[in-house]
Amino acid sequence: MNGKLKESFLFHLGIVLAIFVLLYICFFASLHCFTKHGEEIVIPNVSGKNVNDAITQLKALKFEVQVDSTYEPDQKPLCVLKQVPDTSSVVKEGRTVFLTVNMIMPPHIPMPALVNLSYRSAVMLLKNNKLRVGDTTYKPDIAAGAIIEQRYKGSPIRPGELITQGTKIDLVIGDGLGNTEFNVPELTKYTVEEGMTVLNQYNLIPIISPADQLSRITDTQSAYIVDQEPRAINEAGVPNRIKAGDIISIRIMQNPDQMDIHGNTNTTKDVIEDNKKAKK
Repeated sequence: MNGKLKESFLFHLGIVLAIFVLLYICFFASLHCFTKHGEEIVIPNVSGKNVNDAITQLKALKFEVQVDSTYEPDQKPLCVLKQVPDTSSVVKEGRTVFLTVNMIMPPHIPMPALVNLSYRSAVMLLKNNKLRVGDTTYKPDIAAGAIIEQRYKGSPIRPGELITQGTKIDLVIGDGLGNTEFNVPELTKYTVEEGMTVLNQYNLIPIISPADQLSRITDTQSAYIVDQEPRAINEAGVPNRIKAGDIISIRIMQNPDQMDIHGNTNTTKDVIEDNKKAKK
């Protein structure tokens, strides 16, 4: 009795093992049908193409396509900037290909702060914000090699102002004070406001004081410059020389008379008299 049970158990065990082996063989024999083995497709290169042409080409190869966008100022609108999977990748039919496309209209961003940065750092920051470097000019300044102004279309632009990506930003760079000398400008024919404009052009530092203790200044900007140190012409009749960044002392009066003027030019007193007459 025990022998028959043993034979029956071994018989059924053999049948179960045979079924497992058969299933195993069938599974691997049909695996290629599920994985589509041998039906791989090479991803074509669609970078640089118009997005519509790229989608048409990919769908013809039975790929799914998803599109995202960003902005690159140096690329054409609607061109494909990036594709995933990359070119020449071997994938299965029906795989999703992700395309990054250049936007038609550039987005607005806050203008970054460039003043006091080195030129290299400023260029890198502009590039990171997808802005472009415009004209670069140099101006005498103690901050040699640093950005001292950031400008857009000829006017200063403040950090935080909204500006479109791809815009050109002009940079004014400090050129150091240097050792170059030039003639001292004649200031005694100007009001303080006009004199400051001249001094800024030469990057000179003014020290302003009343001409004497009795001089009553009611409006500094409209007061006249009656003397300066150094003067434009020295006692030998030779132009004095000065360097950018140097100090120039100017003395002012609100309503000077001709005898109060100590300028070197013959026209200085006439200019002031004409200005005073024009104000009456």
